[in-house]
Amino acid sequence: MTDEIADEILVGGRWRRGTGEAVTSRSPLTGEVLARLRGAGPGDVDEAVRAGAAAAADPAWRGLRPHERARHLVRIADLIAGRAGDLAALQTADTGKSINETRALVASAEGTFRYFAAALETMEGAVTPPRGPYLTMSVHEPIGVVGAITPWNSPIASDAQKIAPALAAGNAVVLKPAEWTPLVALALGRLVCDAGLPPGLLSVLPGPGPVTGDAIVRHPGVGKVSFTGGTATGRRIGAVAAEKIMPVSLELGGKSPTIVFPDADRAQAVAGLLFGIFSSSGQSCVAGSRVFVHASIYDEVLEELVDRAGRLRVGPGADPATQVAPMVAHAHRDRVAAMVGAAVSAGARLRCGGRAPEGEEYEKGAYYLPTILDGVPDDAAICQEEIFGPVLVALPFEDEDELVARANATVYGLACGIWTADYRRAWRVARRIEAGTVWINTYKQFSVSTPFGGVKESGLGREKGRDGIQAYTRQKSLYWGLDEDPLPWAGDAAG
Repeated sequence: MTDEIADEILVGGRWRRGTGEAVTSRSPLTGEVLARLRGAGPGDVDEAVRAGAAAAADPAWRGLRPHERARHLVRIADLIAGRAGDLAALQTADTGKSINETRALVASAEGTFRYFAAALETMEGAVTPPRGPYLTMSVHEPIGVVGAITPWNSPIASDAQKIAPALAAGNAVVLKPAEWTPLVALALGRLVCDAGLPPGLLSVLPGPGPVTGDAIVRHPGVGKVSFTGGTATGRRIGAVAAEKIMPVSLELGGKSPTIVFPDADRAQAVAGLLFGIFSSSGQSCVAGSRVFVHASIYDEVLEELVDRAGRLRVGPGADPATQVAPMVAHAHRDRVAAMVGAAVSAGARLRCGGRAPEGEEYEKGAYYLPTILDGVPDDAAICQEEIFGPVLVALPFEDEDELVARANATVYGLACGIWTADYRRAWRVARRIEAGTVWINTYKQFSVSTPFGGVKESGLGREKGRDGIQAYTRQKSLYWGLDEDPLPWAGDAAG
């Protein structure tokens, strides 16, 4: 812990003090200062983008063959693996997350770099069917400089999901981590430098979104922005992108429904519901925050959920036994508490939680107990607004058509969970739900090989999967003339 301003940001290949506002990382467990640093100002962004453009255009990078770029990604993955313990501990300190989760996020980041290295080695262009005396092909080329803006709830994993495919495509990356949780992104930046990536290809620029993030999005040298975060910010980024005629990828908020049919395996369903909403202390874009339970089993399932939620282990993230760790910041905890309080005042029934845990060991931390509400209409704010905390709203349903209409009755469409033994019903409902990802008899499982993103106000574009590299490229068509005769249009004028 320190009160000193540290020279810790990576600008265009140089580690130096930023010129922007002070950024403070505080422990969600104690509220104490972990680090202070000077964030990136608009001048730092400009320097980073210019250095990135030069590095991306340098033949030392742009001229590398795919398998040669892939070696850089593998070296980064190896260093992540070698420093996994330190990275996980740092992320737990900075975000409050449980150590089990941060270990999984670090492993995810390692796997992401390895996956995109392999995908890069096997990525192909296309020779397209000709329609005349020519050979046609389609190739993908780097954009140049990509802006990557990541959230505070899953640092390093989110960072890797943007950095790895963007580098694989041949770009430079200007990364802005969340202001609340900058430490892991900075550690990843040092690791990438240690891996021997040419200087300038990665900058790490912490700072406030309205200052640092806005400067990245608006900079004329940034050819694409990939953003994960809130829908309101995503909408503003989209507006700037429209002015610039710039592609964007937006992974935004969610109000994901989970559905329990009468024939579901009860033990699996209840365990999945608890994991889907209360893991990560509910701070997940795909959190299953609305559960629709068939009326014939509603009371029984709700009673079991309430009982099991009350027995979840709440404690510090560094304890491997902890299931529900502190939230990222006291201010965020207070916002979640205010939303629950407003819902109860409006008539919601509080079935469990709804407060911070009592006891001396919890006094300083940003804790909030797993909370379950019911007795609210679908149009209540608590059913429509993203809470981003450990708060579940339970809702009974009668028939499938009613269920689908109610599940889709939000502006969001990120994820959904379905619990049933009937595969025909699972298929039918999954295809009718408006969501980018549907889990069937499981929840919150991820694979870097499977595309991820949302519909409606949950986002635009996809990350992950083999096409994840192409999302950071420009597609170009080439025509090779094969006719030995001149084009006939000019006639005698060509002679």
